[in-house]
Amino acid sequence: MKTTPLTEVHIGLGAKMAEFAGYNMPISYGTISDEHEKVRASVGIFDVSHMGEFILKGKDATKLIQQVTSNDVSKLEPGDAQYSCLPNKDGGIVDDLLVYRLFEDTCAEGEQAYMLVVNASNILKDWKWIKEHNTDDVRMHDISMFTGLLALQGPDAIKVLEKLTDIDLAGMRYYTFDKGVVAGEENVLVSATGYTGSGGFEIYAKNSQLVAIWNAIMDAGKEFDIQPIGLGARDTLRLEMGYCLYGNDIDDNTSPIEAGLGWITKTKKENFNSIETFRAQRKNGVTKKLVGFKMAERRVPRHDYIIEDADGNEIGKVTSGTQSPTLDIPIGMGYVPIDFAKEGTILKIVAGKKRLDATVTKMPFVKI
Repeated sequence: MKTTPLTEVHIGLGAKMAEFAGYNMPISYGTISDEHEKVRASVGIFDVSHMGEFILKGKDATKLIQQVTSNDVSKLEPGDAQYSCLPNKDGGIVDDLLVYRLFEDTCAEGEQAYMLVVNASNILKDWKWIKEHNTDDVRMHDISMFTGLLALQGPDAIKVLEKLTDIDLAGMRYYTFDKGVVAGEENVLVSATGYTGSGGFEIYAKNSQLVAIWNAIMDAGKEFDIQPIGLGARDTLRLEMGYCLYGNDIDDNTSPIEAGLGWITKTKKENFNSIETFRAQRKNGVTKKLVGFKMAERRVPRHDYIIEDADGNEIGKVTSGTQSPTLDIPIGMGYVPIDFAKEGTILKIVAGKKRLDATVTKMPFVKI
């Protein structure tokens, strides 16, 4: 298994470790519900250094990213970030990702520079896919193995991080970023992004800088009782917000339109993979849709549980499910035919021999 620069730190903290996307990652340090509530109420820190990062530079870098992503990267100014996906040629999704428009001092005059942040399990897949489309000699660099990533999340995240940097965190708009000194470490990228719905920042640094930054954040956060947070709570936090997880809620066979990601699918821009499919889905509608649902009983809906209608007909499968720490009830997501996607529709979740009631619910499940 691969490790991150903080693996030994996690083990020393008593984290429950497990393999995730080929990495030895912390799942939890205590209980998932306690870690979840810490992020919602105050501040927690995640090691997400397993994520992949690519740098793309060149006079045609914007052109290449426009071709391979669904969102409109031409709208980005240096210092802006954007959520997007890589459509395949069959109306599905190769991966979802973040696109960062880097500052002009990182490339030559007349060129553009970007950082793409991709899912750990798809690093090789995404690299190959983008490279196949690179017909204009855009320079590509995979910096995943040299880059660490921390997610400082929660309403008190800004109070912790502002102790350690002169970057204007208060003036940083959602989905923008800046570079500067953090905890004495230079050239650190800080973005106002995250995967929890509770606000905060993501911090990109060299592997050699990561332990020092982690330790400084933990020390600065003592007055807020900052806690390290594992991937278990990362999953419950994102699911309460209705955020998709690649491999569960979206994959090569799901359309972003079906997944409720029409807002990152800009079918009015220039040509990109599957654009005609997505245009047709916008015009004619889709046959299935990703919905959220709340369970009537205290049984957690697990991935791949069958979803039935009231007459016992199989109509879909659960893609994600968990016990919501905030709502104290089980929640889940899954694809169902469009006729069953209306809020308030009763579904049946098959759990062994039981058929449990669930109600289609508007997402996000919680309001932050």
